[in-house]
Amino acid sequence: MENLEFYNALRVCPPEAKKTIKGGRLSGFTDINPQYRIMAMTQVFGPCGIGWYYTIDKQWEETYGAEVKCFCNVSVYIWNEARDCWSAPVMGTGGSTIVEQGRNGAYVSDEGYKMALTDALSVAMKALGVAADVYFEKGARYGTKYEQPQQAAQAQPLAQDAALPAAVEDEIKAAGSKDALRALIAKYPAYTQNAAFKASVNKRWGEV
Repeated sequence: MENLEFYNALRVCPPEAKKTIKGGRLSGFTDINPQYRIMAMTQVFGPCGIGWYYTIDKQWEETYGAEVKCFCNVSVYIWNEARDCWSAPVMGTGGSTIVEQGRNGAYVSDEGYKMALTDALSVAMKALGVAADVYFEKGARYGTKYEQPQQAAQAQPLAQDAALPAAVEDEIKAAGSKDALRALIAKYPAYTQNAAFKASVNKRWGEV
């Protein structure tokens, strides 16, 4: 398994999963749809509870004047097929507000802990590479073959009967595990209807 195998499979976030934050202290930053993170993890590792899962390790509240904040610690685990075991925990901490003091008095949110959990999961998944490109500066160069030009090329659908690019064929042949093949399927979503791609992946799947 290459060190960046999962990271590169998870790093690209589609435009429809991103929204620019308007107003507040985070104005101008990008908000990532939390359901996209779940989908990305599922594409690469399998369904939640089977290929990956998380635990809520701690939840607590802190009071600051008239405001109450809530926090959450989580651990994310992924199945390591090569070693036939679960990974060490990938930890994340998140927070949100339960009671916020506004102009017209206190506002109480009943979704504070849910938002803190979502925040914590985003931190842990970021360590695995989920939507990593969003966190780079616009136009940053990554020094790898997975830069934006190639990502744009991957987005172009490959006809069902088209020949498979040699570079992609080589990546499939080099895949040393089913996890690596899942990562390639997630990396090339536009190729999943191509007959040669499916045949090559299925062939390698039976070999590893």
